Amino acid sequence: MRRKRGRNKPESEVNLTPMLDVVFIMLIFFIVTASFVKEAGIEISRPGASTATRNEKGNILIAITDTNQVWMDRRQIDPRALRANIERMRAENPNGAVIIQADIKSENGLLVQVMDAARLAGIKSISLAAEIIQ
Repeated sequence: MRRKRGRNKPESEVNLTPMLDVVFIMLIFFIVTASFVKEAGIEISRPGASTATRNEKGNILIAITDTNQVWMDRRQIDPRALRANIERMRAENPNGAVIIQADIKSENGLLVQVMDAARLAGIKSISLAAEIIQ
């Protein structure tokens, strides 16, 4: 009788440590592989186009406001320093294309100046952003 009383039944328990490890590894994986949307740094009223297509790959975004200010990487850029900034961004993303987000009311001369700076910086692919009209 003493032997029966002396034996303790092992209590069953669930070990949550491996499950928490898997959850944290999945969380890290999703954070690392998430694609973040890059913005030029200012809201632009883009013209509409029925032939516009969505481009999802990593690009260099340049915005031209209605008051003819040039924005890149969330800060205002002097048009004379635009080429150097594009070259810096191109060093970070060698395969990136330039997408110019020009406001409807911006001047064409400034748009041509931005396109010229991108070409001089060695960018082969330059696109203009437009709203998709359906």
